Amino acid sequence: MAEGFSTAAANAVLDAQVTAYPWFKLHVGAPGANGTANAAAETTRKNPSFAAASAASKASSADAAWTNVAGTEDYTHWSQWSASSGGTFGGSGTVTANAVTTGDSFTIPAGSLVLTVPVAT
Repeated sequence: MAEGFSTAAANAVLDAQVTAYPWFKLHVGAPGANGTANAAAETTRKNPSFAAASAASKASSADAAWTNVAGTEDYTHWSQWSASSGGTFGGSGTVTANAVTTGDSFTIPAGSLVLTVPVAT
């Protein structure tokens, strides 16, 4: 038996998380405990739409797209923030590594930015 939240509690936590920290920033490595490590040259934060949490999972419902990125690098992580600049760090996660060149576009497709919480079984 796995330990964790009830599904209803997990859904509430995930909905509250994205409400409090709706802005996502790209990184080229793990963002660390305060979200500032390994920041990408591309500093624009995106605020993608999300569907309501269900089954302890919350997925983006729209693309998160960066156009004309600022640097040549590999995006491997994201961080979550309370504001479009500055603000409070709320969490982080990984993306499939993707090499970009200055001026390229980078998109995390709808449904591909997913937050989960472990639930009791």
